[in-house]
Parts: sequence; structure tokens; C-alpha cells
Amino acid sequence: MLNDITIGQFFPGQSVVHRLDPRSKIVFCVVFIAALFVANSAATYVLAAFVFVLAAILSQVPLRMVAKSVKPLWLIVLLTIVFQAFSGDGLVLMKFGKLTVTQTGLETGAMMSLRLVLLIVMSSLLTLTTSPLDLTDAIERLLNPFKKIGVPAHEIAMMMTIALRFIPTLIEEMDRIMKAQQSRGAEFTEGNLLNRARGIVPLIVPLFVSAFRRADELAMAMEARCYRGGEGRTRMKVLSFRPEDGVTVLFGFGYLLVTIGMRYYFKL
Repeated sequence: MLNDITIGQFFPGQSVVHRLDPRSKIVFCVVFIAALFVANSAATYVLAAFVFVLAAILSQVPLRMVAKSVKPLWLIVLLTIVFQAFSGDGLVLMKFGKLTVTQTGLETGAMMSLRLVLLIVMSSLLTLTTSPLDLTDAIERLLNPFKKIGVPAHEIAMMMTIALRFIPTLIEEMDRIMKAQQSRGAEFTEGNLLNRARGIVPLIVPLFVSAFRRADELAMAMEARCYRGGEGRTRMKVLSFRPEDGVTVLFGFGYLLVTIGMRYYFKL
């Protein structure tokens, strides 16, 4: 399961999406997520799925790799459907004592689960097609206007990118610790819920120790290279906004407006 987590991983390529300015990709992803929360019907979710599939095809990232990002969260998706199925009103489909499964509840659960899945896979597609360094520069440039009110744009961008960068590293470390504990007879998938929770302790403690050690090594390395924040920092690759980036942003806002129109004006 640990190998199925793709958030923070970068898939190198030369596709149209890979060549886009990272700022336009971040804006598009944010607008897409906003449109997901506006969507409230089957038609709007079909449109959202179409937009994602189009982005995935243009990125040339294997759909199997993008879909792997949902696998670790399948239990949350399933529980979302179950809880909504028992909490809705309308036509009763099944009864389990005092609990009833309704058609409205199932439909709501399915749409909420689809919203969660699309949110995860689009965010995963962003990190798969954008390198951590490009993400840092893009986030910093997008936050630069807020410096006037005291927002530390460079520091926020650096922290977010370091967090994304170390997700795959910590996953590999977790996998090594788990295999080492299993070789000593530890069991993580057997027993009741309490025993499984207790079994996580031998994993969490060494993982935290390793994370703190890596953080200390990273801080020492940055200090040894005279890192002093964003003041006076130059870049080898300067971000440039091209026509295709403008088309991407306009397409994203156009999709948001269409979703709003389908919900509030056309009642689809």
C-alpha cells in the first residue's frame, strides 16, 4: 500500500502539461477544486470527470499511476458512501432494523465520493507533472503580492515544497522499518483494531526519529550553503507565462463558470 502513494512524486516527461508554467497548473487545479464543490448533480460530475481525463491524456502520465493515488484511501471513500446512504431522506431501498438506506442517500454518497476521488487524482496529477523546484518557484511567485501585508511568501513556499519532497522519502523509510519489524516477528495486519493500533507504535517512533534526523541534516546543509531566505536569490530558470498558459487558465475559469451555470441557471 505504501508504494501506491503518489502524492509528491514527479513523473518526468515532455508532454503539453509538463511544459506548462507551474503557476498556470496550480491556478487550474485550485479552480478545478472550486468547481468540484460547486457541482451537485450527475451532469456536473460527468463534466468534471471529462475535464480530468482530458488533462490526464494531455499529460501522458499513465492513468494507472494516477489511479494508484486513490488506492490508500479506498476505505474513506467506502465509508463516505455508507454513512450518506443511511443518513438521507426519500425513497427507502433497504431496511436494517431502525436504519434505512435511501435512494437520495446513495446518490449523495456516490457524488461526495466521486468529488473526493477527483480532488485526489487532480492534485496527484499536479505533482506528477511538476518538479518540486518548479512548485516552489510557482507558489512563491503567486504569494508575492501578499508580501505587502506581511505574508512570508518564500518561507511558505519552501516549507510546502520540502513537505512534498519528503513524502516519498518517508514512505520508503516507513517501508524499511515495517520490513525490519516483520523480520523480527511483528504483525501489523492481524488481530483486532486495538492490537493493530498498538502495532503501529514500533513504526511511528523510529519514523519520527528518522524524520527529525533528516530535518536536522537538511538544516545543516542549507546553513553550510549560506542559505539566507529569498532575499537576493537568483534563479537559473526564470518562469515565463506563455500563450498556452493563458489558455489553460481561461479554460479553467470557463469550466468553473459552466459548472455554476449548470447548477444555478440550467438546474442540471
